[in-house]
Amino acid sequence: MSRKDLANAIRALSMDAVQKANSGHPGAPMGMADIAEVLWNDFLKHKPHRSDLV
Repeated sequence: MSRKDLANAIRALSMDAVQKANSGHPGAPMGMADIAEVLWNDFLKHKPHRSDLV
Protein backbone atom coordinates (compact mmCIF):
# COMPACT_ATOMS: atom_id res chain seq x y z
CA MET A 1 0.00 0.00 0.00
CA SER A 2 1.44 3.37 -0.98
CA ARG A 3 1.72 6.35 1.32
CA LYS A 4 -1.03 8.11 -0.65
CA ASP A 5 -3.27 5.07 -0.20
CA LEU A 6 -2.63 5.13 3.55
CA ALA A 7 -3.49 8.84 3.76
CA ASN A 8 -6.65 8.23 1.73
CA ALA A 9 -7.62 5.42 4.13
CA ILE A 10 -7.27 7.88 7.03
CA ARG A 11 -9.52 10.31 5.15
CA ALA A 12 -12.15 7.62 4.53
CA LEU A 13 -12.09 6.50 8.17
CA SER A 14 -12.46 10.08 9.39
CA MET A 15 -15.46 10.64 7.12
CA ASP A 16 -17.04 7.40 8.38
CA ALA A 17 -16.45 8.38 12.01
CA VAL A 18 -18.04 11.81 11.58
CA GLN A 19 -21.02 10.32 9.74
CA LYS A 20 -21.50 7.56 12.33
CA ALA A 21 -21.34 10.08 15.20
CA ASN A 22 -23.77 12.33 13.31
CA SER A 23 -21.66 15.18 14.62
CA GLY A 24 -18.42 16.98 13.88
CA HIS A 25 -16.59 18.26 10.86
CA PRO A 26 -14.21 16.06 8.82
CA GLY A 27 -12.16 18.97 7.45
CA ALA A 28 -9.27 18.83 9.92
CA PRO A 29 -8.67 15.07 9.83
CA MET A 30 -9.00 15.01 6.06
CA GLY A 31 -6.54 17.87 5.71
CA MET A 32 -4.07 16.39 8.19
CA ALA A 33 -4.15 12.82 6.83
CA ASP A 34 -0.84 13.14 4.97
CA ILE A 35 0.87 14.56 8.07
CA ALA A 36 -0.58 11.79 10.25
CA GLU A 37 0.72 9.15 7.83
CA VAL A 38 4.25 10.60 7.88
CA LEU A 39 4.26 10.89 11.69
CA TRP A 40 3.02 7.33 12.14
CA ASN A 41 5.37 5.69 9.64
CA ASP A 42 8.52 7.78 10.06
CA PHE A 43 8.60 9.09 13.63
CA LEU A 44 6.29 7.26 16.04
CA LYS A 45 7.55 3.98 17.45
CA HIS A 46 4.51 1.72 17.72
CA LYS A 47 5.14 -1.37 19.87
CA PRO A 48 1.82 -3.11 20.60
CA HIS A 49 3.53 -5.85 22.61
CA ARG A 50 4.74 -3.25 25.16
CA SER A 51 1.68 -2.63 27.33
CA ASP A 52 3.73 -0.41 29.65
CA LEU A 53 3.93 2.24 26.91
CA VAL A 54 0.18 2.75 26.77
